[in-house]
Amino acid sequence: MSAAVTAKVPKSASIAAPEPRAPFSPAVQRVLDSGEAEGWEAQEILSWGVENFGPRLALSCSFGAPEGLVLLDMMHRIEPASRVFVLDTGRLPQATHDLIDRVRERFEKRVEVVVPSAEAVAEMVGEHGMNLFYESVERRQECCGVRKVQPLGDYLGGLDAWVTGLRRDQSITRRDTPKLQVDHTHGGLLKLNPIADWKREQVLEYVSEHHVPTNALHAKGYPSVGCDPCSRAISPGEDERAGRWWWEHPESRECGIHVGEEGEGSGI
Repeated sequence: MSAAVTAKVPKSASIAAPEPRAPFSPAVQRVLDSGEAEGWEAQEILSWGVENFGPRLALSCSFGAPEGLVLLDMMHRIEPASRVFVLDTGRLPQATHDLIDRVRERFEKRVEVVVPSAEAVAEMVGEHGMNLFYESVERRQECCGVRKVQPLGDYLGGLDAWVTGLRRDQSITRRDTPKLQVDHTHGGLLKLNPIADWKREQVLEYVSEHHVPTNALHAKGYPSVGCDPCSRAISPGEDERAGRWWWEHPESRECGIHVGEEGEGSGI
């Protein structure tokens, strides 16, 4: 069953600095210091995360890319009670909502649905219009900030670690992604990227082998699905994330979830 979580965010699009967190346990810190996790398989990283963080660990799944569903399947096999959440911006396509329900039914899993503040969205669109994201990178980042970044930051305040489906070869902005990293943007919680070293082919092989449900828009040429007006099908040979914010330069095609707020761009 899905559970809606409304993020209470400030009226401006600026992000308040999160509270510092308690130090990691000696066992966790040892793994971070050694760098040994770079040699671990995805399942090893997930098992380690579940063992060390339990219910204070959750998977961020956009339901718009197969990577998140692959990790959901892996985590469910390791621990059926593992947590998963989705950021519902209010602009997701129907195919994504359909997939969320399919996952709930197949895995008998509670999907935590995180939504933005209605007040913050109303203020933003009242001032700049519904489609402000087409005007400039700054306006698009503001929209992502209100609809995604702020709600995520509020939600992560209740966790000690989170899991993402980032891969190094997805785009230029993700090529240095480590398998484990301290997420200073969100107060120093741990960020697990178990399939950072996977290729697209490995993701699709896992989907096929384990019959993992995926977004119906993939079959229509959308390898990555975000908000409906900000996603399009791609042409053969294009980067798999070329359909996300396609009107911008590749270097700016992030929403702020996986890139710092200091001007590098503004995620999944």
